[in-house]
Amino acid sequence: MAKKTSKKDKEAKKARALLKQEKQSKKSSNKEQKLSKKFNDDSDSEDEDLDTILQKFKKEQEQYLKIETSYINKPKHRNNGCMVASQQEVLIFGGEALIEEKLHFYNDLLVYNPKKKLWRQYLSQNSPNNRSSAAMVYHPNYNQCLLFGGEFSSPKQQQFYHYKDSWILDCNTKEWEKLEFPKSMKVPQGRSGAKMTYWKNYALMFGGFKDTGIETVYFQDCWAFDMVERTWKEIEYPKNSQIPDPRSGCSLIPFDDGIVLYGGYTKVKTTKKNISKGKILNDMWVLKNFSSNDLNKVRWEKKRKQGVQPPARCGASWVCHKGRGVLFGGVYDFEETEESLESEFYNDLFVYSQDINRWYNLKLKKTKNKSNNDNNNSKSKTEKAKSSKERNMELENILNSILEKNNISIDEEAQIDPSNLNDKMNRMSLDSDDETESDDEDEEFADKESVKKFEPRESLSLPHARYNSSTAVLGDTLYIYSGLWELGEKEFSIDSFYSIDLNKLDSVKTYWEDLDAVLKAEREGIEDSDDDFDYEDDDEDDDEEVSDEKLEAVDNIEADEEADEDYEFPDERPWLPHPKPFENLRAFYLRTGAEFLQWIINSKSSALNHKLLKTKSFDLCESRWYERREEVRIMEDKFEEEFGVSGVDVIEKDSTSKQSGPSKRR
Repeated sequence: MAKKTSKKDKEAKKARALLKQEKQSKKSSNKEQKLSKKFNDDSDSEDEDLDTILQKFKKEQEQYLKIETSYINKPKHRNNGCMVASQQEVLIFGGEALIEEKLHFYNDLLVYNPKKKLWRQYLSQNSPNNRSSAAMVYHPNYNQCLLFGGEFSSPKQQQFYHYKDSWILDCNTKEWEKLEFPKSMKVPQGRSGAKMTYWKNYALMFGGFKDTGIETVYFQDCWAFDMVERTWKEIEYPKNSQIPDPRSGCSLIPFDDGIVLYGGYTKVKTTKKNISKGKILNDMWVLKNFSSNDLNKVRWEKKRKQGVQPPARCGASWVCHKGRGVLFGGVYDFEETEESLESEFYNDLFVYSQDINRWYNLKLKKTKNKSNNDNNNSKSKTEKAKSSKERNMELENILNSILEKNNISIDEEAQIDPSNLNDKMNRMSLDSDDETESDDEDEEFADKESVKKFEPRESLSLPHARYNSSTAVLGDTLYIYSGLWELGEKEFSIDSFYSIDLNKLDSVKTYWEDLDAVLKAEREGIEDSDDDFDYEDDDEDDDEEVSDEKLEAVDNIEADEEADEDYEFPDERPWLPHPKPFENLRAFYLRTGAEFLQWIINSKSSALNHKLLKTKSFDLCESRWYERREEVRIMEDKFEEEFGVSGVDVIEKDSTSKQSGPSKRR
């Protein structure tokens, strides 16, 4: 017969059970916290409050009584900042960086001066709040930048916020001004990932996205900001008008006949489990009818694809250079499921010519100047400068004689055009890099504070494949900053800075580059893929179909590149002089400057002063050189393949000929 348990024993047993339960609960909680830390699965309670963070930033900014400037070695690494080129500088604002599993946002203004090869950081009390993925554009007519929107999140990314504020940056003083609008004025919704460009007195913005916490909403609205009136206006279209699909991460570039939009990313609903799937867009549109200055009359028109097309991608960077669009990088997702994502990353360069609606693949070429520096340096810099000055003077005399024949007086006190001819010619001089010197004040400060100047190394290898890199064109130089690369579900941020001369295309200058983590991941990824070679899944047929599409796209590109050789480039201005193979812009102007000046005099009002006429003639020459650049490039390729002739060969032979006048240099 079992012994009857007393009431006291029952209570003691119950107490031991509760204690054991508490210990087990505490043990489980500790285990969960360890796992959470290991897998970065943080709860909302561990994250910081957005309002608290923003108030903290505000107090930090209040310590700046004025704009504080400091020289720095290089920017703190970041991604998704705004990068634009002003008249003489490259500017970066904001951005984000993942540091020790926490996302940090920036609101400093970083300015790079290529002539001085120095970076400066600007901090002020009135700077926009910390953010990334904002829209920003530089308007050359006003020497100002317009900034709109962007995003901010808590360090653990559990809370987020989309800005809808507008800011103006004075590029002379580096002062920010927050714009306030009456409540009656309609303004764009807060968003990230929108794109901006400029046209006449407007800054135009298209697309973007907003994460509501439940779903991601993509925009297809287009807004115009009047830089003079400082007002927003949404562009409206008639019913049933054809307009681009909603998207973010697209590109906008201004051309003579309108604004061109390319690519982007969006999400579309699928029938399977009612989930959304990413869609990469590679279409192209032009916003036209700006000539009437009536925004109600502008319309979107989809452009027809022809010739070489860049492989479909998103996250590419597309910027304007001399009436052309230069595209770099990007990523294409071949397979997206709930469990995995397979992608291909690009590091190629494409250029789009609006005049003939065609894409071309840009390739770097090594010139004899690079390999024969010792021979080329046999002539001293002084002799080179003297020779260049003599050729400039020779052309100047010819231009002056043409002006005199047309009864145009050469008045030295006449109004000078801001973009005068001498400055433009000096920028193209053979030794422009050597002639450029930094201000003494900046040099002294840099030496005193041991600010490091990065002397770039040159190579013929394009930067490592990436997406979401920041690019800008200043003069004829393309600058590439930062970018992202992925392997599986892991994202790698590439701290780097490069430049490419879009005239010469003879090298990539690398100022700094940290690829250690990326290269290590690539090695480990290749080993893992070899181990998983026999892996099978239910979507094998779909994979084969995607692979076939990829191969087909590559084959089409190769076929189109071969077809380019036989393609006839329409010439809308055949009466203008035509560049010769291997003839750079400077040589082209020295040879044909007199013809362009005479054409300007015949077609423009002779009331213009002589300096403006010369500047207009150079602008026309420059436009013509880039207009025919792709046709000449193909001619150069043929010369090199068939005759082994390089650009240096042709120019050197032409420059040593006994011809007189500017035509002695092709």
